[in-house]
Amino acid sequence: MNIHESDDSAAQPEGVRLQKVLAAAGVASRRVVEQYIVEGRIRVNGETVTELGRRIDPETDLVDVDGTAVQLDVSKRYVMLNKPTGVVSSMRDESGRPDLRRFTDEYDERLYNVGRLDAETSGLLVLTNDGELAHVLAHPSFGVTKVYIAKVEGTVTAQTIAKLTKGIELEDGPIAADKARLLDTSRGTSLVELTLHSGRNRIVRRMMAAVGHPVTELVRRQFGPLHLGTLPAGRSRELSKIELGALLTLARRDSGVAEAPGEQQENE
Repeated sequence: MNIHESDDSAAQPEGVRLQKVLAAAGVASRRVVEQYIVEGRIRVNGETVTELGRRIDPETDLVDVDGTAVQLDVSKRYVMLNKPTGVVSSMRDESGRPDLRRFTDEYDERLYNVGRLDAETSGLLVLTNDGELAHVLAHPSFGVTKVYIAKVEGTVTAQTIAKLTKGIELEDGPIAADKARLLDTSRGTSLVELTLHSGRNRIVRRMMAAVGHPVTELVRRQFGPLHLGTLPAGRSRELSKIELGALLTLARRDSGVAEAPGEQQENE
């Protein structure tokens, strides 16, 4: 098959050629994208495309390659920040406290934070100008998995770890960690790793206090498919194409989350 077919605009006059859009999005060259199409590796709105003449609307159609979502709008920006303690998760704090503007001033786009971390919690925060993705990922009903490392008072036992995963009762209802493990104990303190998908307010601090081990330091190491890695506190970087693809794929999996009355965004 000659994958370099002539442009038959009369057959599908509307839209833009799929290979042109994906090349512009940085997926691969047009020649390589055309090969992907022939091999059946690309889907548009969930349907596999094998015709080279396929045209799409980049503003409305959803495309994935090998099952990984692709952002066709190159004006969208996605940034990972290691938020330091003492900074509130707001673009403008009415009380004059240090806010996120110091980390977004270097970008031309107007970025917003996905969800929140309280002022004394550090770690992974996503900043973006993709409002739809931000809404889906921050909404409590979506339940994005998050991993925290908590330094707590006292020596945490295996029984306490079991209690965290079995479930405890808080003032706003029962809660259980998806996973919990003890990382270290030293000089009357312990390091505990908690994996949660809850978006309830200050949930990690409240859970650890409920089992008798108040949190003294808390950092979020992971948000969905994103890992903080070695990014220093107070530094930011743009997501890699692999990270962005994983994040978009997660968001598109259930982008129809309805707004639930009274629900709050997380504020760990």
